[in-house]
Amino acid sequence: MNAMTEVSIYLIQALSSLYLLIVLLRFLLQLCKANFYNPVSQFIVKATQLPLGPLRKVIPPLNNIDFASLLAALAIQLAAMELTLLVAGGGLIPLMTALVWALIGIASMLLNIFFYGLFAAIIVSWILPQSHHPAIALIWQLMEPVMAPFRKILPNMGGIDLSPILMFLLINVLRIVIGNFAETTHLPPGLVLGI
Repeated sequence: MNAMTEVSIYLIQALSSLYLLIVLLRFLLQLCKANFYNPVSQFIVKATQLPLGPLRKVIPPLNNIDFASLLAALAIQLAAMELTLLVAGGGLIPLMTALVWALIGIASMLLNIFFYGLFAAIIVSWILPQSHHPAIALIWQLMEPVMAPFRKILPNMGGIDLSPILMFLLINVLRIVIGNFAETTHLPPGLVLGI
């Protein structure tokens, strides 16, 4: 593989990953009922308005589940995979295989969002516990609905919240399951965004 091909593949995957992340954050904003007036939320909404605006007219949200965002994420994942293969000189992936691989990548990226979001929330709670930065507020709004069930299982112990440990355990178990499923579907490394 020559340098131009490698650079092209890198740019396709980097830019596609970034936009896929933004689209999945838009999905999570609605799912977690985050504050859409937050400046970071406003950026996410504006950055995703072009593809999601028309899609939402055809596929409206249902019970806080934004199916248009999920469909856009699937399309981005599929397009990035096919473009990567095209640039690398490979052929087309069979549709069902491509769909399975794309769903694996989306699930993996969602787990990564929760893993790093929780990690950031924990660090910020130690370093800047009273911060009112919009990004920090948004992280808490996205993490809180996910953390609530874990807090019921493992409540605060003397002012220390140990429930994130349970969430990290679950995320890592799910990562192992997704990784094994990716292996059984013969997913080539480096092809799918999010893995």
